[in-house]
Amino acid sequence: MRILFAGTPEFAATHLKGLLAHAQTNDNKIVGVITQPDKPGKRGKQAIPSEVKKVAQAAGIPCEQPNKLQFTDIEAYQADLLIVVAYGQILRSDVLNGPRFGCINVHGSLLPRWRGAAPIQRAIEAGDTQTGINVIQMDKGLDTGDVLYSKAMPIGASTTAKTLSDALAPLGVEGLLSVISQIEQNTLQPLPQTDTDAVYAHKIKKEEAQLDWTKTNHEISAKIRAFYPDPICFSQLGEHRIKFHAVNSPEQTPDDKGTDKTRLTPGTVIEVTKNGVLVACGTGCISINKLQIPIGKGSILSGADIINARSDIIFPGVVFS
Repeated sequence: MRILFAGTPEFAATHLKGLLAHAQTNDNKIVGVITQPDKPGKRGKQAIPSEVKKVAQAAGIPCEQPNKLQFTDIEAYQADLLIVVAYGQILRSDVLNGPRFGCINVHGSLLPRWRGAAPIQRAIEAGDTQTGINVIQMDKGLDTGDVLYSKAMPIGASTTAKTLSDALAPLGVEGLLSVISQIEQNTLQPLPQTDTDAVYAHKIKKEEAQLDWTKTNHEISAKIRAFYPDPICFSQLGEHRIKFHAVNSPEQTPDDKGTDKTRLTPGTVIEVTKNGVLVACGTGCISINKLQIPIGKGSILSGADIINARSDIIFPGVVFS
């Protein structure tokens, strides 16, 4: 089978690597790769290729980078199947209908929950305890196609978008290999989706990353984890934009030594210990154990680092806004 692969970030690159490893042991061949155009480099530096492009170049596979993919961009490859993983474009009908077996997509949720651009982040942000991988037959709708493969996995209390993405990727590779085998054996059993329980995972905007400390400690913890490593949650502290890289689970928040949190303004620092910065929320409190202050090299600091070097900036009584 002649296969084209379309994808862009590290999540997609992991799938491409898995497919390439498998292709060495059978008659399937990745004949070409499609990815987004290189990102402009900062301050005139060299343009930055996608993670998928890096894998394709290392493997010597032709790579297409159209601004808007059309069937004419891929027609010459005579592909039997187009595999799409976090590509970043909505495909035209001529592309969807071009390959002999159409296009299949790996999606990081259990559809129809979290259709759309950011299923991994939105599941964590919403406090979901379960997610998974679906491989679907793509149609003209947004993640509305028939489900060809499904596998669930739990979301833990300390799970971040990064750790969940890393955990889901091997399941996606497993799903792709299963679906490819079923296509070859003509044993696919597509399962139509229903729209009744559909929830949309809208693209994340950078301004969403600013924390609202009036929310509960569980909501704030979930958001910090969901937005790591991109775009990373932040708050203002005077003239400084403080970024929050890691948070202890609310259930593991250290005792606040009798402070009446109900009388504290949300965002108030209660105490700083070697384990983290304890901050009052609308309900309860959370302990931030890794944060970044835009001073000097902007290193990521622990509670112990703040006590030793930045206690003039973050100390009990200051308020994040």
